[in-house]
Amino acid sequence: MEGRLLMLKEDGCVPSSFYPARIDMTEVKIQLRPATDVDLDVINRVIDAAIMSWDLPARVKRLSLASYHYNEFDLQHYDILVAVQDDRIVGVVAWDKQAHPLPHQQQALFVHGLYVHPDHQHQGIGSRLFERAETAMHENKLDGLLVKAQKAAVGFYQARGMRKLAVTNSDREFAHRYWKPVKSD
Repeated sequence: MEGRLLMLKEDGCVPSSFYPARIDMTEVKIQLRPATDVDLDVINRVIDAAIMSWDLPARVKRLSLASYHYNEFDLQHYDILVAVQDDRIVGVVAWDKQAHPLPHQQQALFVHGLYVHPDHQHQGIGSRLFERAETAMHENKLDGLLVKAQKAAVGFYQARGMRKLAVTNSDREFAHRYWKPVKSD
């Protein structure tokens, strides 16, 4: 997105118009594959780089890094895919292997995290990872996709058709929860 001036919305979020809904991927060669325990160190470095680019105080970012890291235990409980470009991991998406229960007997694919290294953002990598999560939602015959987004990623998820869920209890609920139901044809 070279040459584009980024104007934050009044609430500090990046507007969804900044994120194109579809990017021509013919020039960007990305391979998506399941993560292995050998990938964990690189995955966590990608996550660190992504988090350090968020608009948060440096101390908050530094103190929270470890809580976003994945380990061998997570490989058992999440489906984790990596995006590989030129033999380097540049992005990662993880979702719960078990359906996430919602009100009204609905079941969701809960995306635990989606991260793209800042040097590789705005190239369609996040879109490809998101599309793979949507495919998993359909394959598992779930009612929709649920994400707890960081403020900086709100526009990304809105551009992909996700809508914000109302916060009914600010003490217990994440501020930026987004939902995308399966489309009824």
